[in-house]
Amino acid sequence: MDRIRGSVEFRNVDFSYEDGIPVLTDVSFKVEAGESIALVGETGAGKTTIVNLLSRFYDTDSGEVLIDGTDVRTVTLESLRSQMGIMLQDTFLFAATIRENIRYGKLDATDEEIERAARAVNAHDFIMKLENGYDTEIRERGSRLSVGQRQLISFARALLADPRILILDEATSNIDTQTERLVQDGIKKLLKNRTSFVIAHRLSTIRDCDRIMVINGGVITESGTHEELLSMKGDYYSLYMSQYRFLSEGA
Repeated sequence: MDRIRGSVEFRNVDFSYEDGIPVLTDVSFKVEAGESIALVGETGAGKTTIVNLLSRFYDTDSGEVLIDGTDVRTVTLESLRSQMGIMLQDTFLFAATIRENIRYGKLDATDEEIERAARAVNAHDFIMKLENGYDTEIRERGSRLSVGQRQLISFARALLADPRILILDEATSNIDTQTERLVQDGIKKLLKNRTSFVIAHRLSTIRDCDRIMVINGGVITESGTHEELLSMKGDYYSLYMSQYRFLSEGA
C-alpha cells in the first residue's frame, strides 16, 4: 500500500462469522479523506465488524473494501496497518516510563515531539504533576493511573504515530468524570485532518463527527449529521432519546 490519503469505500459487502448467519448484508458507503464517521447501533449490529474488515482482521464474503481505490486484499498487511491507528476501550500500557509508553507510537520520536503530542491531547499537565514527570515509571496496564489518564497517554501515542486512518472502538467508555472533558477535547485534536471511524455507545462523544451512520441488523439504516438524524425521528432519534432519559433518571 502506497502512502494513504484516506478515502474509504465499502462496495456491496457481505460478511458472516459463521455460515448462514449474516453479520453485514450488502453494505455500501463512501468516506472522503479526512472525514470523521461515527458508527452507532445496538450491540451486535455490525459496527465493530465494519472496522475489522477495514483493518483486514477478516476478509469479506463478497464485495470489496477499498482504500484510495485499492482493494485491501491486494496489499501486504504491514503496509496497510502501519498507516492505521486502532484504539480500543482497554488501553494497554507497558511497565515502563510514561515517555517510553508514548514513544511506542513512533520509536524514533524526540523528547520534544513526545511532549508536543502530550500537550495536544491534554495529557501534559497531569504528567507533570507525577513525581518524575515523563520519566515516571508505571506498572503494566497503567494500574496507578485513572482510566481517563491512561486514555490520554494512548491518545498522545496515537497522535505521535500520525496514522492516516484512525479507529476508535469504544475508546471513551468508562472514563472517570474528572477527565471526561479533557478526553473529549483530546479526541477532537486526534481526529483533525485524518480519516476516522468512531464507535461509541455514549452518543455525546460523536455529536461533532462529520457523519453518523446507524447500523441495525447488519445494514446501514440511516446516515447524516447529528441534527439531520434527530430531525428524521428514526433509529438514531430513538437511541438518543433513550440515552437522554437514562441519564436524566440517573441524575
